[in-house]
Amino acid sequence: MKTFKMLSLAVVDGEQLVDYPLHDGLIINQENAQRSWVLELLVDEKHESVFLDMKQSGKVHDVKVVISYPGNEPATFEVIIHAVKPIGGHVSVLMKGTLKRARRKYAETLLSELLEDGLEGQELLDRFESDMRERPVLRKDESKSI
Repeated sequence: MKTFKMLSLAVVDGEQLVDYPLHDGLIINQENAQRSWVLELLVDEKHESVFLDMKQSGKVHDVKVVISYPGNEPATFEVIIHAVKPIGGHVSVLMKGTLKRARRKYAETLLSELLEDGLEGQELLDRFESDMRERPVLRKDESKSI
């Protein structure tokens, strides 16, 4: 097993990413045949109902996680919420899932989509810089499944 620091987590909700500021986070690659990962995060208690609803739905959710270094490209995981427990003024959320391997380099895919949209010159540069910071869900990521 390998353990990593989780720096940020965003839940994919349709075409939007919903960021949940972390107080702490840990991600574990179980290095097994199922390619399983365990994600545990500590968030403000005001987000408890959101994660409880996700748990009760039993659905698989896509989350984007930045691991180890702030400059790393977010990794997309398909997860199920296993536990949501209050701890002091925070909530611990335990997720289990798999890494989505069929992803392309974000910057390359974003640039391709912006060019397809007909952007050029300063408009292209401004939008590229903005989207690299905000990391919207890309059309090509939406159509892929594993």
